[in-house]
Formats: sequence, C-alpha cells, structure tokens
Amino acid sequence: MSGVHPGITRYALALDLVDDAQRIADYEKAHERIWPEVREHLRGQGVLQMEIFRLGTRLFMVMEVDPAVYSAERMAQASLDNPAIVRWETLMWTYQAPTPWTPSGEKWVPMARIFDLAAQ
Repeated sequence: MSGVHPGITRYALALDLVDDAQRIADYEKAHERIWPEVREHLRGQGVLQMEIFRLGTRLFMVMEVDPAVYSAERMAQASLDNPAIVRWETLMWTYQAPTPWTPSGEKWVPMARIFDLAAQ
C-alpha cells in the first residue's frame, strides 16, 4: 500500500491463474468487459482505478482507492452480501489459484513495495 497523491491510496496485489491455456484465455475474455454489477460494486466501495497485469500464470493488480470510502473488510462483507458478486467470484475462482505465499482461504494478497524511485 502506498500513497499516490493526497486522497488516493494504491494497493499492489498478486494472485495466480490455473495453468491451463483455455482457462487463462477465458479469464482474460471475462475481463474485456466485466459485469456491470461488478463495476458498480467496485466503484461503490471506493475503488477509483484498477488494472490487472499477467505474466504466465501470475496476476498483478494495481488498485487505487479513496481511503475515506474504501475498507478491505467492508468490501469483503459487501461482496458476500451481493449475489451478483458471489456469482462473479465463484466463476473467477474456476480460473484462479492461490500463490504459494497466499494464506489459506484468501485470494488476492498484498505485495510488499521494495523500491520507490520518488523516495530516492
């Protein structure tokens, strides 16, 4: 987690994909145009910007949030309370796999920042 500029917090998170070319292609296809309910959910939880990058089976997400609105715990609970998000996450989990460093029962895990050019 780091400050991007006042009023915005950036998170870097990692997750893996199942090592299957068709499932990876399907995952990418699903993200070409996410469900409107997913987009609305993210925005409603204070997510201002989100990007996902892939190298092989490793995913890297950059998420910028409004810290006055966003709470990981609140977003997790809101996700469980929203049937569309439960369906989306259930579908996504058919493509995703925990990294070797992911605690049991978790998905996206925060990455530690080890370098910041602006701080040099």
